[in-house]
Amino acid sequence: MGDAVKVYVSVDMEGVTGLTDPEEMHAGGRGYERGCELMTGDANAVVAGAFDAGATAVRVNDAHGSTKNLRIDLLDERATLLRGPGKPLRMGQGLDASHRAACFVGYHARAGVQHGVLNHTWMGREIHNIYLNGEVCGETRLVASFAGTLGVPVVLVTGDEAVCEEARELLGDVETVAVKKGVDRFAAELLPPAVAQARIREATARALDRVADFRLCAPEPPFVLGVEWNSTAIAAGCAIIPGVTAAGPRHTEFATDDFSQIMALLGIFAMIGGQVACGSGAYG
Repeated sequence: MGDAVKVYVSVDMEGVTGLTDPEEMHAGGRGYERGCELMTGDANAVVAGAFDAGATAVRVNDAHGSTKNLRIDLLDERATLLRGPGKPLRMGQGLDASHRAACFVGYHARAGVQHGVLNHTWMGREIHNIYLNGEVCGETRLVASFAGTLGVPVVLVTGDEAVCEEARELLGDVETVAVKKGVDRFAAELLPPAVAQARIREATARALDRVADFRLCAPEPPFVLGVEWNSTAIAAGCAIIPGVTAAGPRHTEFATDDFSQIMALLGIFAMIGGQVACGSGAYG
C-alpha cells in the first residue's frame, strides 16, 4: 500500500459477535464482562487484518455507551485505544483526514429495523428516529458522513445482517461481515467467535487491498440533523441549546456546515435526553 497507512476503527457493542441482550451492554449487567472480551476480540480481528494488508498504524475508538468497554490488556499491541467519556466527537473521536480508511465494528441497525438486533439510533428509548438532510439515518450513516466530510472512506462494517444491508445500501460495495442474523430485537442466530473473527480479519485485509474502490459518503452542506424524540419534555429541553430549533412538539432540528458539530451535539442530546427521561420517571 506504500507510505504511512493509518486505519481508524470505531467499535460499538450491539453488533459484536455473540451478544444479544441489553444487560450485556452495560457495566454490572449479566454477561457484560464477557461482552467486553468479545468486543475486544472483534476489534483485534480488524487490527490484525489491517496489519496483514500493510497498515502502519491503527487507532481504535471505543464508541459504545460509557466508552470504557474495550479491554486494553487484551488489545492487539500494535494498536492504540481512545477510551473514556466526554470525547467531543463521540463515535468519531480520533478520526481525521490522515487516515486512509475507516472501519466500523460491532455496529447495529437503525431504530425500527425489523430483525435488527438491539436496533436503535443513538439512544434506545428516547429517540424514535434521526434524520440527516431529511433522510432517515442510523449510526452507520452518521459516522460514515462524518468520515466522508474528512475525505475518509468507510471500507468495512461488521454487525448483524440488518446493519450490513444498511451499510451496503448507503456505501455500495463496502466489505461487510454479518456475525449474527436477527430473529427479533433481542434474539439472533450467532456465529461462534472464532469463525466470526476469522471472517472479520479476512474482510479487513480484503478491504484495504482495494481501498481505492470505495466511495465517500459525503452529504452536501448545510447538514441538517432532525431528531424525533419520544417525549415533548426531552424535545423542549434540547431546543434550549443555542442553534437547535423546535420543529414540532417532539422534533428538534439543527443546521451546520461543520459535521463535527453534529457529532458533538449528539453527545449533548444524550446527556439532556437521558437526564430528563431518567429524572422524570415513566413520563419522561
